[in-house]
Amino acid sequence: MKLQVMGAAMALALAAGPAMARHVYAHPGHPAISTYCATIQPGNPFSPAYDYVAWSKWRQRGGWDSRGDDACFHNPLYSPPGSPTFVPVPFGYF
Repeated sequence: MKLQVMGAAMALALAAGPAMARHVYAHPGHPAISTYCATIQPGNPFSPAYDYVAWSKWRQRGGWDSRGDDACFHNPLYSPPGSPTFVPVPFGYF
């Protein structure tokens, strides 16, 4: 009985060891997702960080357009042409 318990404990330790020994990789200075992709809503291709008026009007009309969702799915760092990928203060100062 003791041998079975010791064997089970050894197997558990060997199985859990490599999973706990993984390194965490961080990329400082490089955002994982663009401000555009982080602020769009499903079905709304406009971001409040880049074009608040169009974003608000799209919500009022109740339309659905998956262009923004598709672009962010294929490239999380996507931003509209002519705009920066990362906006430090997306909604400005009030």
